[in-house]
This record gives sequence, structure tokens and C-alpha cells, in this order.
Amino acid sequence: MAGAVNLPVLVGPVQLLYVQSMTINEGYRIERIMGSRFSQATQPTNKTIAIEAVLLGPQRQEQKKALEALALTSRLLVAAMARGESAVGIPVVSGLTISLNMQVTDLRFTQGVAKRDALDVSITLQQIPPARTAAVLGEIGDLLLAVGTAAVPTGPAASPIARVPGGLL
Repeated sequence: MAGAVNLPVLVGPVQLLYVQSMTINEGYRIERIMGSRFSQATQPTNKTIAIEAVLLGPQRQEQKKALEALALTSRLLVAAMARGESAVGIPVVSGLTISLNMQVTDLRFTQGVAKRDALDVSITLQQIPPARTAAVLGEIGDLLLAVGTAAVPTGPAASPIARVPGGLL
């Protein structure tokens, strides 16, 4: 069954195997057309991705350090953009999206008494305004992902139990 395979979410080179939730926020800036009662979507707003995951096993500290290094890299990318240099952000690849040019804006680790051998991680990423070619490549990647996932059956297997109108089942 296709649902039994645990595909990781890639945040740059870091593989997150136990993602609990992933949320993508994106929209468009709406502006009124001057002298008219109509409005138009003029440009996309910043895309943000929020990931909640659990780091398990003996490699959890290595994953934590790798995520911290990505967050530091994000800060350097922002500084490079302020000087007018072109920068490439962190790619995020999952079954939900392929997003290029992301930067870490928030990184939080939590460890509690109930889960001493695990770290909960919360990552928020925001999209850096991409160059035209990177934006086109990201949109093509998202389109290919959508087409590919539509072709893979992911629903549950059909029930062998016959349904009877008015029955308990």
C-alpha cells in the first residue's frame, strides 16, 4: 500500500522522518483598480511553511545541530540580500510541496519528561523573493508534484463487506 511508506520531508539536506504536521500559507495581495469598483490580485504574498516534527533515535542531536546550522545559514542569506547579492534559499521538499528559496524564521526545540529520548521541533520558514528563473523552476516542481501524486492511488482498499440499505453497516 502506498500509505505505508514513510517519505521524509527534506529541509535542505536534513531529513525529517516523523513529521506530525505541515502547514503552508500563501495568498495574493488584492488591490482596487483606480477609478473602478473592481479589485485585482496583483502579486503573491510571502509563502510560509510551518513544520512540526519529532526527532527520534541516536541521530536526533545531529539533526538538531544540522537544523541550527540551516537557521544560521538563513541569517547569512538575509544579510547577503541586504547588500544586493543574489542568494539562494533553502529548498523544502515533501509530498505537499516543492518550495525553493526558503529561509528559517523560527526554530524551536522542546524536550519533556514524557519523551526523554525525543526532541519536538517546530520550524517556520518564509520564502525569499526568488529570481525569475528560480520562481519558474519552483512552480514547475510544484506542478510536477501535483501531477505525480494524482496518478498514485492513496485511498484505502475497498471493503469486502457488502453494504445493505437500512442495515447496521
